[in-house]
Amino acid sequence: MRVIFAGTPEFARVALERLHAAGLAIPLVLTQPDRPAGRGMKLQASPVKAFALQHGIAVAQPRSLRLDGKYPEDAAAAKSAIEAARADVMVVAAYGLILPPWVLAAPRLGCLNIHASLLPRWRGAAPIHRAIEAGDAQTGVTIMQMDAGLDTGDMLLAAGVAISEADTTGRLHDRLAELGGRLIVEALQQAAGGRLQAQAQPAEGVSYAHKIDKAEAAIDWAQPAAAIARRIRAFDPAPGASATLAGETIKLWAAQALPDAGGAPPGAIVAAGPAGIDVGCTPGLLRVTELQRPGGKRLPAADFLRGFELPPGRRFD
Repeated sequence: MRVIFAGTPEFARVALERLHAAGLAIPLVLTQPDRPAGRGMKLQASPVKAFALQHGIAVAQPRSLRLDGKYPEDAAAAKSAIEAARADVMVVAAYGLILPPWVLAAPRLGCLNIHASLLPRWRGAAPIHRAIEAGDAQTGVTIMQMDAGLDTGDMLLAAGVAISEADTTGRLHDRLAELGGRLIVEALQQAAGGRLQAQAQPAEGVSYAHKIDKAEAAIDWAQPAAAIARRIRAFDPAPGASATLAGETIKLWAAQALPDAGGAPPGAIVAAGPAGIDVGCTPGLLRVTELQRPGGKRLPAADFLRGFELPPGRRFD
């Protein structure tokens, strides 16, 4: 089976690595154009591109796939490359470009998407973040036959994983990436044998994982402590939850909800010690156990407090 792979970040690279290790023919990889990154803002290849080049796989980086869009020359070149690849299927994982109808119809078996949720729960751009933020007990990966809708295609394979109270988006991402890589290999093996069965998504239980906005990183202390703790985990490693303290924007990386013993005002610091910094919420207390000052490192609360005094009466904005 000849497979075109379309993906960009680390989640997609894991899937590409599994497909390559399974011995599938991959004549072409599509990935986003190189982006500036790091302190020097130098152009940096995506994880998918780096893997493809390391293994001698042809790479195309169109800015768009729309033949009638802003970059028709990119789309035309990509169309030629896709046609020349003579692929049976295209596997898509966190690619970052919308696939127009001509792409969906190009491979014999169409386009299969590795989606990091149990559809129809959390269609959209940020399913891992939103599952943690919402307090879901379970998520997973769905291999989906792509259509013109937003994650609305038929389901082909799915497997679930539990979400623990210690899971951050980073930790859960890694587990789901491994699961996605295993499932897509299994799906293509079943497709090769004519055993892959499609199932329409249920009409009930649809939710949308909207893209994370940086403005969401600011903590609202009038929210319940349990909800804030989930958001801190959901926004680790990016964009990171934040709050203003004594004029500084402090990143909050780990916290746990505590029972509200005294009804402290939202944002008020009730106690600060080696175990953490207890902050009033509505309701509950939030014990923040890992923090970071601008330009500094992520530190346990005990180390953070050695360089940041918190006298009585101090509060987060």
